[in-house]
Amino acid sequence: MNTQQDDILMMQTIERYLDGTMLPDEKAYFEQLRKNTPEIDQMVVEHSMFLHEMDEYVVQRNFRNTLNNVHSKLVAEGAINEGGLLPAQGKVVRLYNKYKKDLLMAACVGGAIVLSIGSVLLYFSPSSKSNQIEQLSKDIANIKYNQAVQSTMIKQVKSKLPVDYTPVNGGTGFLVDGKGYLVTNAHVLRNSNAVIVSNPNGNEFRAEIVHIDAVNDIALLKIIDDDFKPLKSLPYSINKSGAKLGEEIFTLGYPKNDITYTQGYLSSKTGFNGDTVTYQIQISSNPGNSGGPVLNKNGEVIGILSTRQTQADGVTFAIKSRNIYNLVDDLKKEDSSLQKIKMPSISSISGKDRSSQVEKIEDCVFAIKTYKSRQ
Repeated sequence: MNTQQDDILMMQTIERYLDGTMLPDEKAYFEQLRKNTPEIDQMVVEHSMFLHEMDEYVVQRNFRNTLNNVHSKLVAEGAINEGGLLPAQGKVVRLYNKYKKDLLMAACVGGAIVLSIGSVLLYFSPSSKSNQIEQLSKDIANIKYNQAVQSTMIKQVKSKLPVDYTPVNGGTGFLVDGKGYLVTNAHVLRNSNAVIVSNPNGNEFRAEIVHIDAVNDIALLKIIDDDFKPLKSLPYSINKSGAKLGEEIFTLGYPKNDITYTQGYLSSKTGFNGDTVTYQIQISSNPGNSGGPVLNKNGEVIGILSTRQTQADGVTFAIKSRNIYNLVDDLKKEDSSLQKIKMPSISSISGKDRSSQVEKIEDCVFAIKTYKSRQ
């Protein structure tokens, strides 16, 4: 079988996988093959996105056909006249045809402005969230606990929070300075005014919001609890120069109550629809992973895990780590008290095996729970 035939067969297999017509055994085999072969996995991701674009094209084409049918019907009924017998309506049609390019350009510019404004509101307005992208914060307001777990949680929260607070969101955050400064996603803090963070041992600490950058979906927190013991140094560094396509990455986070490790690889240097603020990574992600560090094999933080694509399995997006530097640098210019923040520039875990790296990193990664006052 030649290469072209192999490619055709692979595309047919991928299409059957995506449309759900594979038999269970065949699907299990293919998913294992996809997991072990990054090239095939990337083909699945790209073909899924291609099919989505084709669906959008069909919707647009059908809309144009509908407009043409309506136009033809109006002409037949005499509501408009392309021959000039009804000059008022005919003039409108001629003006549209004459300035169609200008109108379309204006619509594009207007749309870009709307999208720019919308990006600011995205992280704080659930109704404005695109159905193609899912934020990875966890709704903890409606989680139901068994009685024993619930009693333990209430006891812990009462020791750190005023009584009249209710849980809102959950996510992940990680230290950028051993004195207790940590970053997470801005959307994790949506609709909240109090924050509790906890380490892998379950120890809880009060934290305050230092700054929220809604445009880039980054927030800076500070642990303000006397029970927190500052760390002399952080084991990882925060990357400034950027990541390499195809390099292996991993993350730690709290989609469950205990800390969870996941690994994958960098599949694109840009995010959804070519967004240059984020990377596209191929990794399994779940609600609660928002704000988790994305690290490379050298123990460098290359990004903050933030969102995933709803219609493409495993396609996740991470905010590039240089945006952490931008945020901290801007804050230092505005607030002299933040001059003491010192970002880690050297990784002490480079060259170590993965389990040793994770063991050092996990003490710097916190579960984040946000709350709002009932009053």
